[in-house]
Amino acid sequence: MLPSKGAPTEKAAEKPAPCPVCVACPVCPAPGKPVTPVEFSRTLTPADWSALPGWQDDAHSAAWPAFLQSCRGLRNRAGAEAWRPVCALSAEVDGKSDKAVREFFEKHLQPHGISAADVAVDGMVTGYYEPLLNGSRQSGKKFAHALHAVPDNLLTIELGDLFPELKGKRVRGRVEGNKVVPYWPRGEILAQGSKLPARTLAYVDDPIELFFLQVQGSGRIRLPDGSLMRVNYADQNGHPYRSIGRVLVERGDLKLEEASMQGIQAWARANPARLNELLNANPSYVFFREMPASDDGPQGALGVPLTAERSIAIDPRSVPLGAPVFLATTRPNSTQAMNRLVMAQDTGGAIKGAVRADFFWGFGKEAGALAGRMKQNGRMWVLLPKGYSPN
Repeated sequence: MLPSKGAPTEKAAEKPAPCPVCVACPVCPAPGKPVTPVEFSRTLTPADWSALPGWQDDAHSAAWPAFLQSCRGLRNRAGAEAWRPVCALSAEVDGKSDKAVREFFEKHLQPHGISAADVAVDGMVTGYYEPLLNGSRQSGKKFAHALHAVPDNLLTIELGDLFPELKGKRVRGRVEGNKVVPYWPRGEILAQGSKLPARTLAYVDDPIELFFLQVQGSGRIRLPDGSLMRVNYADQNGHPYRSIGRVLVERGDLKLEEASMQGIQAWARANPARLNELLNANPSYVFFREMPASDDGPQGALGVPLTAERSIAIDPRSVPLGAPVFLATTRPNSTQAMNRLVMAQDTGGAIKGAVRADFFWGFGKEAGALAGRMKQNGRMWVLLPKGYSPN
């Protein structure tokens, strides 16, 4: 899963004191100020296909391989019984024909417009990508910035196992004495150096690129012999994500329109003495796992490879993971319409809200340039099997 994404996609402060009641909570309420959970509301309204702008004009066959991947990922998930008949019928479809694919979806699925009580129908669409870094499996003068696997002392506590009403909620921490306390934030993890109880997967040459690799959640590392090492999100330290772009804007170092990924990188390279302070303002820290070499896209939260320009990350409270979605938005920094069928195959720590999507642009610099500039308005329709109750 890709943890925190978007533009300025960065796809999670000061160290919080241990809570007197729930010592495992990564962020504790101030004394006398109880935490009020943010209310999430989502409404799905059945719609006609004619309501989807540009539906007839999309190259539906380009989305077909991604849909087949969704079928594979949905096999053993909750709600799979609703998808089995639809996915079984996909074997009879000519996936290279736009007309055949479009008619398949129209015959077996029903579009539902997504809206939320707390926001307008239009939501936000950002972008993410798979970056390429330079690195080595051994540390050296050139390669000094470590990429860590999950630490041995990182605990994940499923709160639903203790309190049924908290099903789906989890916290992360570590044992200190006879207590579970919050795991170290970014600055303290880096201060641990070689003492951090985690295997180092690789060392890279650029701390800024490493930070954005953590933001994107997956990437490739070019090793000295020219081979590529692939890494993917494995876990996170439990601290909330804080946008360093927003930090720079709040400090007056960047204007709001300059706070794209490219703008943040330019500021960081011009201010190397202030870089660590900026990066540590985001206490979230991502740990990785090495993945087999492959020409496929990175693995998303659904457990299948992402397809460039046909996969998105969503808030699974709003859109069922694996479902087809029709996305109506515009290309990065433009008013040019970009209406297309995509698959909800990923999630992210910064992807929160009913009408919210992170568009996967693919691998490399060109994809990164598009992803880094993308912060557009958009509308979404989720396509569900006919007769399936979405609420």
